[in-house]
Amino acid sequence: MHREEIRVRYERASQWPLVVVALLFVTAYAWQVLRTGLPDWAETTLTVVTLAAWPIFLADYVVRLVLAERRWRFVRRNWVDGLAVLLPLLRPLRIISLVRVARVLDRKLTGSLHGRVAWYVSAIALLISFMASLAVYDAERDAPDAVITSYGDAVWWALTTITTVGYGDTYPVTTEGRLVAVLLMVGGIALLGVVTAAVASWFVGRVADAAQADRALEEHPTVLQEEVRQLAEEVRRLRAELGRRRDDVVTDDVRTTGGR
Repeated sequence: MHREEIRVRYERASQWPLVVVALLFVTAYAWQVLRTGLPDWAETTLTVVTLAAWPIFLADYVVRLVLAERRWRFVRRNWVDGLAVLLPLLRPLRIISLVRVARVLDRKLTGSLHGRVAWYVSAIALLISFMASLAVYDAERDAPDAVITSYGDAVWWALTTITTVGYGDTYPVTTEGRLVAVLLMVGGIALLGVVTAAVASWFVGRVADAAQADRALEEHPTVLQEEVRQLAEEVRRLRAELGRRRDDVVTDDVRTTGGR
């Protein structure tokens, strides 16, 4: 069996298990950040879940790399996954693995490219904002001069940053928080580019469809004329049939009245 075919079959088989692992990681990480004062057993369990996710993602990346025909090309195209497994301390990077959830759910969506882009943008924006707010809150809440002191502040900061609004009322002061901010800024610019491209593609498609319809009408005017003629004949036939039926009804009424 060809190596590329094996890689494709492996990615299909590992899709759902990796989605489950990614969701477990997100749940454990969010619980650790948002719920302080957990019992020792709960804290240990959540730590084990977050740490166990890393070797699973590492093994998945290595397998796909080994099975790839052009490995340097694979590395360039999957550089985010590479950073996520090579830098385990930067836990928010591994949230990119949840893009697999979008790929799985995409099978249930319509075949419209516009619909898929809109769904991807919404889902990825929510995922990135959620994880960035968790990461910046985790990094900032214990800092001496922190401005982001609650999770609500972190969510507000993430939304204003990813939408490129940037009010400036909340901002990270730690190195870890600023690194998260840089990643979120890059993600916001990328999402803005995707939205712009999707809208432009939709308008271009509408214009192309209208132009194609005009060309078809210009190239085949007789087709439209023939359809109009057939429609007119059908209307005349229906009118004649309706007139005959009406005359029959009137005749029957006259006969019935005369018989009485």
